Amino acid sequence: MNLVNATPADKLNNLLSAVSAPTLDPAQEQTMRWTSCAMTHTGFVRKHNEDAILDHREQGLWLVADGMGGHWGGDQASQTVIDAMADFNRQQDLSDNVAEIELRLKEANRTCMRTGAQAGKKRVMGTTAALLFAHDPFCFFIWVGDSRVYRRRGETTEQMTHDHSLVQELVDQGKITKAEAEKHPSGNVITRAVGVGHKLQIDLEFATTEPGDTFLLCSDGLYRHVSDQEIGEHLQLPNINDAASRLLALALSRGGSDNISIVVTRTQNH
Repeated sequence: MNLVNATPADKLNNLLSAVSAPTLDPAQEQTMRWTSCAMTHTGFVRKHNEDAILDHREQGLWLVADGMGGHWGGDQASQTVIDAMADFNRQQDLSDNVAEIELRLKEANRTCMRTGAQAGKKRVMGTTAALLFAHDPFCFFIWVGDSRVYRRRGETTEQMTHDHSLVQELVDQGKITKAEAEKHPSGNVITRAVGVGHKLQIDLEFATTEPGDTFLLCSDGLYRHVSDQEIGEHLQLPNINDAASRLLALALSRGGSDNISIVVTRTQNH
């Protein structure tokens, strides 16, 4: 199956088949307990906070959305994505859950497009979206744009999403290094977003979960000031509230040049 134009639900089914994943029954769900915390800050440069966050721990869903700066309605766009997910209720079937998340993102996309069109003057109302959905023994990373999801497992920190951005494309093509990308003048140019086109391209990946896994969802206002190594060091702190608050403080101490949003969640056995 060609996954380039596949929907997240199609890709999910293909990936599960590839690893011969067993069919999950309700008794297997939520075998781990998830704890989480979330915070957002305007920073010291922006006048408004165009980020929005969702900590929907009861449904195993977390989300960071970063409204497109420099465009009209960025804060409204990010909140539109949050509103679309706020009443999500998990179902027993794994594929149904992922399909529902995809439908809700597409509805948010239509709402942003419609609101922009009604405002006239070719208004663009766009936002990134990075979601983590837990359905034990798996977790899913669903994203559009350059907001990120990281995982800390043991001594390893890994970025679980792949930025939809101009500089990431240049890195992928071997034209610049990752270090050069961090200071590239086009570092804020994203290649996908909710609300900028009628056809929304959504990416999905998944992984198995283990007790002690710690995940970070964040907007670029964090990772442009804090390195991956520093993120990993903070995610191994015993208290996830300390991890989130210290990451936020570190980004602010280095200028807080953009809105900063952080969601940290951790798994442990019941």
